[in-house]
Amino acid sequence: MISTQVIDTTLGRPAANVPVILDLFVTGHGWHELSRRTSDADGIVENFAETPAAGIYRLTYDIAAYQPDPFFPAINVTFDVNNADDDCHLALHLSRFGYAVSRG
Repeated sequence: MISTQVIDTTLGRPAANVPVILDLFVTGHGWHELSRRTSDADGIVENFAETPAAGIYRLTYDIAAYQPDPFFPAINVTFDVNNADDDCHLALHLSRFGYAVSRG
């Protein structure tokens, strides 16, 4: 299962209502959108309703919908899921002029 959490480090709290898109890379065809979700009050998107599969995925965070006049209007995170049975949780720590991503 793929999940994510957005933390607004400037405000010191989870970032609620951040739109997030999950895409899968299909060789020879490019990116294919799997799901669109919005982070909850805890900044979490727990279920993208994707079918677990090994492959290259991309999460796109629509920061412009969350933050007025953002320096980073969108953040794309590309990652490789090698084992479909593994849970993959990504944490995005967001500030006004920077961000960090980690696997949790």
